[in-house]
Amino acid sequence: MGSGASKLEKALGDHFPEGERYFGLENFGNTCYCNSVLQALYHCVPFREQLLEYYATYRNKEDTEDNLMTCLADLFAQITLAKKRTGALAPKRFVQRVRKQNELFRSYMHQDAHEFWSFLLNEIVDILEEDCRTANSSPETTTPEEVSNGAVNALPNGAREGPLVTLVHRIFQGILTNETKCLTCETVTAKDEIFIDLSIDIEQNSSLTSCLKNFFSTEILNGDDKFFCDKCCSLQEAQKRMKIKKAPHILVIHLKRFKYVEQLSRHKKLSYRVVYPLELKLGSISEDADCEYSLFAVVVHVGSSPNHGHYVSQIKSHGNWLFFDDDTVQISEESTLQTFYGSSREHCGNTDHGYILFYERLGGKS
Repeated sequence: MGSGASKLEKALGDHFPEGERYFGLENFGNTCYCNSVLQALYHCVPFREQLLEYYATYRNKEDTEDNLMTCLADLFAQITLAKKRTGALAPKRFVQRVRKQNELFRSYMHQDAHEFWSFLLNEIVDILEEDCRTANSSPETTTPEEVSNGAVNALPNGAREGPLVTLVHRIFQGILTNETKCLTCETVTAKDEIFIDLSIDIEQNSSLTSCLKNFFSTEILNGDDKFFCDKCCSLQEAQKRMKIKKAPHILVIHLKRFKYVEQLSRHKKLSYRVVYPLELKLGSISEDADCEYSLFAVVVHVGSSPNHGHYVSQIKSHGNWLFFDDDTVQISEESTLQTFYGSSREHCGNTDHGYILFYERLGGKS
């Protein structure tokens, strides 16, 4: 390997993945919340591939307006097409667009990585849906969405059967089913709802599996919370439970570490120790009990307060774990993940805690 090789290239040596690029992202004033999420998304291979397909389509169109998705696609293409295998890039154009779109991110204050994640994915969906509406009004044009995902639910007259399925839905969307069983007549009422991620409450010295079981636990509706049963035509005691009806290809789990405390009239960070596995089996919380996932990214919040601190990400790429801290990328060890579980007691020195977990479904089924 040449003398001009980076530390990361030297560390990976012959194990550096063919065609892969590892680039850090410069910080533009507390934009670590953005950088950490972007690294997780870039190394979410299905998302990266579909976004680069979108890039290949829109860049050949003269009338494409600049938006958050084109800025993100440009950034991903810049990394993928870089001559060097490692380095750092300035996502200035993307960050400027984020701040233009959403006043929440205009200040240089510390921001919430999960809020940014939700905003970004919702914005991408809105852009693709607008692309589709524009295409429907001009039947001879083809949208980037249709190129990268196929003409989903298209009908001959240009109308659509049901909502548009975008790349966000294909990769991240799952379906929850809420079942309520009347304890008098035993009639079951079911209602489905979609999710892009799961935001779950956490407890001290627990595991991700136990937190998920609590999230999906059975609840008895009685007293003031009785359920109106259509069959009984009256309020009745009922049993309510939730299950994953359709598991997503990429399962994103947000650990609710920032809790509003009424006595303090502010949010407090929960440093609770929550052990999350490298391999996650959904078991009884899913209709497909054998559904299994593998952890590939963790967005970590560093700091003791919701309003201050830093975000970094630990990411698995081609079998190697890497540590991304803004413009720095280093090789890491799998065992480092354990340092992000949290603290078994309050006021512990370690403030590096896993905040958003990214799991990829094994076996390719969804």
